[in-house]
This record gives sequence, structure tokens and C-alpha cells, in this order.
Amino acid sequence: MSDLKEILSFHKGRKVERVRKLRGITQADLGQRLGGITKQAISKLEQSENISDDKLKEIASALEVTFEGLKDFSEEKVLYNTINFYENSGVNASSINANVENINNPLKETIEVFERQLEKLREEFVKVLKEK
Repeated sequence: MSDLKEILSFHKGRKVERVRKLRGITQADLGQRLGGITKQAISKLEQSENISDDKLKEIASALEVTFEGLKDFSEEKVLYNTINFYENSGVNASSINANVENINNPLKETIEVFERQLEKLREEFVKVLKEK
């Protein structure tokens, strides 16, 4: 499971999706903030494993977060910072954890990892067929 988390922590599109959801912004709203990009384009962007730093900076600005915060985002950091910095604010870890669980769907992430592996195998298979 830690290998899966490590692999997914590099998936920039998932980070964009999680931060967008935590900020309460819809795909359509984010698209508007990015200059009228369609909801479908935002969905595709959130499925992208790699996003250029320039594009990530633009997205961070639209989400009203820092570039570094978006690039280094993880649920663990959100929980840690919230619990430690807002200890006496009346916010409790269980309500925060419930929100994180809503956006952290392990089954969905596992399927995505397998889909990427399957795509790589398909590419290798096509390459082998072309060589013959």
C-alpha cells in the first residue's frame, strides 16, 4: 500500500482534483477561472499524471493556493497542519478526516494505476508486433 501511495503522490492531476474539491470548487468553476476551459478539459487535466510547472502555477493561482502547496499536496499534510495549527479552534480531526476520505478513494486510485500499467504493456506489445 505504501508503494501505491508513493506512486500516486507524484500524480499531479490527482493533486489538482483533491485541492479543487477541498476548496469547494467545481470543474466548471475551475475551467472558468482558467480562461473558459471546458469541464471535460478539466477532467482530462485531473487525470494527467504529469502537468508542467507553468500550467501548475496557473492552476494554483486559479485555486487560490500557492504553487508549492499544490505541487507538494498530500492528505497527511492537510491533517497534520490542521490538527496542529487549529488545535483550539473547535475543528476536530474526525470531521477533517471524513472530508479527506471522501476525496481519497483507494479503489479509484488502484484502478488508475492498473490502467497506466496496462497502457504501458499495450505500447510494448504494439512495439514488439511492429518489430516482427
